Order: sequence, then structure tokens, then C-alpha cells
Amino acid sequence: MNCQIMGLRVDHRRANAPRLQEALTEYGCNIKMRVGLHEAGERNCSDDGLILLQVCGEPGEAGKMLDDLNGINGVKAQLMEL
Repeated sequence: MNCQIMGLRVDHRRANAPRLQEALTEYGCNIKMRVGLHEAGERNCSDDGLILLQVCGEPGEAGKMLDDLNGINGVKAQLMEL
């Protein structure tokens, strides 16, 4: 099983969250770790954010997931080589 780190930049997360969550659920068995970051505080809650995923699976699955996520309005996904 191959594991990689994927980063997602999410613009207008409130508007784009339903479609993004649907896609992440579709690939849920491939996601071993998910961390979501956005600026939040008492007076501020950013509408943009960052999601880090550890994705595992057979070769090619991460690429299909990447293509599907990049097809969502407001989402830019990229695999990281470490």
C-alpha cells in the first residue's frame, strides 16, 4: 500500500464544503489522517482554509482522488513529495 500527503487549499469553504465533503467521503477508506486549518477566533472566522490528508491505497488511486478534488470549484489539491 502506497501512502502520500495531499494538501488542499479551499476558498469560500462555506459554499464549497458540501461538495468537498461528499468527495472526501467517497474516498474515506483511502484517508488515514485529516487535519483542517483555518483562521478562527472570537471576531474572525476565515472563509478560506487548508486541509492536509494522508492518503493510502493502490497506485493511481491518489491521482484519481487528486483529479476529482481539483474538479471542485474553489479547491486546489496537490500531492507533496517529502
